[in-house]
Amino acid sequence: MPYFDHATETLPRERLQTLQLQKLQALMRELWGKNRFYTRKWQAAGMAPEDIRSLDHLARLPLTTKHELMTDQAEHGPFGNNITYPIEQYVRFHQTSGTTGVPLKVPDTEADWQWWGRCWGHVLAGAGVTAADRVFMAFSFGPFVGFWAATEGARRLGALMIPGGGRDSLQRLELMREAGATVLCCTPTYALRLAEVAREAGFDLASIPLRATVNAGEPGANVPATKARIEELWRAKCFDHAGATEVGAHSFECEAQPGGTHLIESEFIAEILDPATGRPVAEGSRGELVITNLGRWGFPVVRYRTGDIVRVTTERCACGRTSLRFEGGILGRADDMVTVRGVNVFPAGVENILRRFAEIEEFRITVHKVRQMDEMDVEIELCEGADPNVIHAIAERLDAMLSFRPRVRHLPRNALPRFEMKAKRFHVNREAA
Repeated sequence: MPYFDHATETLPRERLQTLQLQKLQALMRELWGKNRFYTRKWQAAGMAPEDIRSLDHLARLPLTTKHELMTDQAEHGPFGNNITYPIEQYVRFHQTSGTTGVPLKVPDTEADWQWWGRCWGHVLAGAGVTAADRVFMAFSFGPFVGFWAATEGARRLGALMIPGGGRDSLQRLELMREAGATVLCCTPTYALRLAEVAREAGFDLASIPLRATVNAGEPGANVPATKARIEELWRAKCFDHAGATEVGAHSFECEAQPGGTHLIESEFIAEILDPATGRPVAEGSRGELVITNLGRWGFPVVRYRTGDIVRVTTERCACGRTSLRFEGGILGRADDMVTVRGVNVFPAGVENILRRFAEIEEFRITVHKVRQMDEMDVEIELCEGADPNVIHAIAERLDAMLSFRPRVRHLPRNALPRFEMKAKRFHVNREAA
């Protein structure tokens, strides 16, 4: 099994936690008096760096939310008070995707950017990437951090990085073939979209020597049916990865699948809390991921509520890594669940049902009210040549799995939007119609 940093990735857990504590203490000493956001936050809580003498003491620090960071930037724009150094020391600018509102602006120093590269080195090495690989970045390279940092990770491993910006999907496929791409980095949605374009254009995916896809930016590669679809279409192994612009690239799937995603514990501390009470949950139980990044001193997050739901295990992985793992990757979002007719519905769960039907090309789900009654509409595009009667089988499967029958509609080809980055397939409109 390949490693990015064998020494830290195989540390006994006691020594790993000692390393985390040392890094946490160094981070807090650096931020104290320099980073106004956290200095004021900790002072208000009656805490100082010297009060953190063990990892158990981390829970004494206040939680951080995205709303706090957004409010801080709105009041102290453009970058807010959560920058530790003079802005002249920052060399990179990115921002969140902004799919749920105004994007959060996130600058990085040179040291921070090197840290990003180390984290992505772990991600790519986990997928078996080496200097012999040619890594294709199917990404537009805009202000969303996306796969920008993946290019630095590829450089760390000595792999050839092939940028795919400024091209349409078919041109990207042709470049992948010409350059002999062996690894594809993109969202799960776009991996499926590229395969769709290839089929429509008569392009033979087997002419690309691809052996792996590294998928990030949205759930999907952790959804069993979606992962299976990607692997079947590309005849390549699909690897999940999770992170966030404000947090960093924090977890990855190794070659010993299925085992969940490894947290890069030399660079992050994770707490799994009950979203309602804020109390720690038992290992193996679902909870919200609260994360502290240890090496990004220029734009830190300490005890940051990600909103992601995970289930943790500390069982040693077959790959030999000792880091904790998120079983099944990111299982969903704390704010994603909707209740329809008394049933808790998670978007990833519905996707896992739909992706089992090879006939489905694209879909959209809308939850809304009709005469004060919750309804769920599922709009389906089928692959060319698929039997339209499969819609009835889809409706029956959803009925059996969800315990209520959504309204399933067959749409003509290309009626639904296509996505290159984060897909928006689940919509909630609770205004009565």
